Amino acid sequence: MRSDALETQAQNARGQSAQGRSQPDTAILFGIAAIVATFHILTNNRYGFHRDELQFLSDARHLDWGFVAYPPLTPFLERIGLSIFGLSLVGLRLFSVLAQAAAIVVTGLMARDLGGGRLAQITAALAVVLSALPMFEGTEFQYTSFDYLWWVLAAWFVIRLLKSENPRWWLAIGAVLGLGLMTKYSILFFIAGILAGMLLTQSRRYFMNRWFWGGVTLAILIFLPNLLWQVRHDFISYHFLHHIHVRDVGEGRAEGFLRYQFWICANPATAPLCIAGLIAFLRDRRYRLLGWMYLIPLALFWAGKGRSYYMAAAYPMLMAMGAATAEHWLMSLRRVWRTLIEAVFFLALAAAGAYMCAIIVPLASDGPLMKFALSNNGDLREEFGWNELVQTVAGIRDSQPPAQRDDVGVLVGNYGEAGAIELLGPRYGLPAPISMTNSAWLRGYPEPPPSTLIVIGFSRESANNAFTSCRLAGHNGNSRGIRNEESEDHPDIFLCGAPRLPWPVFWKEYQSFG
Repeated sequence: MRSDALETQAQNARGQSAQGRSQPDTAILFGIAAIVATFHILTNNRYGFHRDELQFLSDARHLDWGFVAYPPLTPFLERIGLSIFGLSLVGLRLFSVLAQAAAIVVTGLMARDLGGGRLAQITAALAVVLSALPMFEGTEFQYTSFDYLWWVLAAWFVIRLLKSENPRWWLAIGAVLGLGLMTKYSILFFIAGILAGMLLTQSRRYFMNRWFWGGVTLAILIFLPNLLWQVRHDFISYHFLHHIHVRDVGEGRAEGFLRYQFWICANPATAPLCIAGLIAFLRDRRYRLLGWMYLIPLALFWAGKGRSYYMAAAYPMLMAMGAATAEHWLMSLRRVWRTLIEAVFFLALAAAGAYMCAIIVPLASDGPLMKFALSNNGDLREEFGWNELVQTVAGIRDSQPPAQRDDVGVLVGNYGEAGAIELLGPRYGLPAPISMTNSAWLRGYPEPPPSTLIVIGFSRESANNAFTSCRLAGHNGNSRGIRNEESEDHPDIFLCGAPRLPWPVFWKEYQSFG
């Protein structure tokens, strides 16, 4: 009892010290976030759209309460971006940049609420800035960018709840978890960590609190439209996610889950911080819940063969607690040792961060930096070739006799091709793509269907099996000779007749998940 009281007094003293510097410290955190945001804004126009971004852009033009591959919030945000910025790389990636910037600030604020002073807050913020996955989140418009923010916000609100013992924080927790469910279903693993952690700690008392159930109700109400959409569509997203999981495991994408935790999810130099933060959470009766909020999702993802980056958003809370704990420990050392340890840590953090930055961020449009990034980053390679693809398809269409051009359709094999034709095709007068992948399949095919098809994303054998009278009409690639999925796996473009099966039967048989 006496040690708990002393620890509480120490935490209160650290908290009062941090509060005394709160405004300057907050300004520093916002300054760090602003620098990072500006950095991404200046580099986000280097190449082109990623194939995943093209899917979001396509779905943004067909808003619904659900999509096969994900919940509706991300396409909704992209629709806002489209209405404001048009097809601007920098503009459409701005929401992701802002989400990353917000996560940086919130991580610093978590360190403050856990008793950390200025050094702890800056350390925690920089640990996020220089970690691989959050760095990537600022380079593309992905649903993981917003999923990351919701996890970080939920962790901060849990800290605020446990620190203040004000149960009204459950409403804020419920709100961000509801937004998380409308962004990416994997947040269910984080929710499992919260609920199981409550059972395993003194926080179980909140199960009897009306504010907890108010938060649960709020989360369900926010998620309800998508849940009803899933019911109407026979939980099609579950079948999609099962298919993707089996594919990922089969292709080895789930290998190295534990090995990559401090390489993809965080910066290797932050490993001591994260481990110290986890131990500190588990040893602290007040904040023990947050330790389980990390361990339970980690165990579930590992047992279920999840991909390593799924845990990335759980690390900022460990970094925050680790930074606060390390700062307190450093204050007990002699100045010379304190300076040496800080120098070694920040040098290691900066070195690893710079290396990852050279891989992840499109720093250059040409030269050695570009070559290094493209040789190590498959996502960046997927940003090339879409304009050339659309131009090639338009050329094939224009090569047809004028009387037949209006009856030419463009049938695509994946969502990247569908998004490219839909978004970039109108400037060439191309029709909307015909796609059987993910939510595009639900939209059907044109009536009457075209009699001639430009077929992309099929092998020669698959095209001949599916369509009549196929002949090679062009090649899919890019002017820079960069090897990616389109140039390597789908190099040929065919001109074909109608499907061998009647259109309704063909459409049912060829539905695909990707």
